[in-house]
Amino acid sequence: MKEQIRKNIENTNQKYLKGLVYENVPERLERQLEEMDWSYLDLVHNKKSQQRGKFEPLAATEISEIREKEEVYRKEGLAALKAGKVGAILLAGGQGTRLGFDKAKGMFNIGVNKNLYIFEQLIHNLMQVKEEADAWIPLYIMTSEKNDKDTREFFEEHDYFGYNRDYIRFFVQEMVPAVDFDGNVLMESEDSLAMSPNGNGGWFKSMIKAHLDEELKEKGIEWLNVFAVDNVLQRIADPVFIGATILSGCVSGAKVVRKVSPDERVGAMCLEDGKPSIVEYYELTPEMAEAKNENGSLLYGFGVILNYLFRVDKLMDIAEKNMPLHIVEKKVPYLDENGQLNKPQEPNAYKFETLILDMIYMMDNCLPFEVEREKEFAPVKNATGTDSVETARELLKRNGIAI
Repeated sequence: MKEQIRKNIENTNQKYLKGLVYENVPERLERQLEEMDWSYLDLVHNKKSQQRGKFEPLAATEISEIREKEEVYRKEGLAALKAGKVGAILLAGGQGTRLGFDKAKGMFNIGVNKNLYIFEQLIHNLMQVKEEADAWIPLYIMTSEKNDKDTREFFEEHDYFGYNRDYIRFFVQEMVPAVDFDGNVLMESEDSLAMSPNGNGGWFKSMIKAHLDEELKEKGIEWLNVFAVDNVLQRIADPVFIGATILSGCVSGAKVVRKVSPDERVGAMCLEDGKPSIVEYYELTPEMAEAKNENGSLLYGFGVILNYLFRVDKLMDIAEKNMPLHIVEKKVPYLDENGQLNKPQEPNAYKFETLILDMIYMMDNCLPFEVEREKEFAPVKNATGTDSVETARELLKRNGIAI
């Protein structure tokens, strides 16, 4: 196997790993090289970039409309939950670096007068639905190579916060190599390339790699509710949301909140070349961001909160296609030619990411579903200021949650 890897690199990819010595390749590095998708590197060398289409506004199903049919939606959603047709996916691969916390973000203690971990609060949120549906909801937790062990041990140590462990599965997010601006692969240690997670759009392929797609089929799970770890008010497997999406005939749904300002740093639901999609805040021109409807509301005024519902058969279709790769400039520590670890102060490398917004665009349709911001959106992204530990704690208290 080593000989095959060495020959592959020397014959076809010498330009990417300039200066790397191929004798006695460490086992970890050998595995990384064997599994590497070299097309990522071609993307840089060929200067390809993902081009967006034509953006147009997309209206959401608003709270007033939802309340009129809430009980109908709830009944449909609860029926799906009771029948075991819905699973939940917690995206928890990130670290709490921006919070000054070097562990998995979900392990962060957001409590004040008592311990209240982010993971714990999310499980409490899911338990509310479990009680309402009188059924355990399968929960799949995506970790990263950096926090997988810590996360598993944390859940074990806390007895899964009261959730039935038989309904919890962990899987690790796939990693991709980082390259310098000339397209050369960087090393982070003598036995490892500089690797990074493949973006929030890679979660389903990571599930497949862990063979969890087989479990979905065995259990008869038809819908997956995907949500992020950093929103402590996240309503998970919400029966009203599930029921509304099913009854709409759409194959996906997206929870949205009204933006507080035109320049709020959230992606907004839109049409892209006539298909439902998400436009990032930095992709909106000032004119688009400020544009308003006749009633005075923003045309691009419904921001996504990373809480999506996808039909599994459509996810299977997407998994057979290549998702768009986005190239982002990042600061990536690397070994120099003398074997010294460098920690750059400025971006020095490209990372490759797939984004969940592309999954929405690859679906046939999507139901934008408005929720009350103060009840379902308390992101913990920063230590202080906007979308911070402080603001999330205040919102938890307003919602009657003891912290």
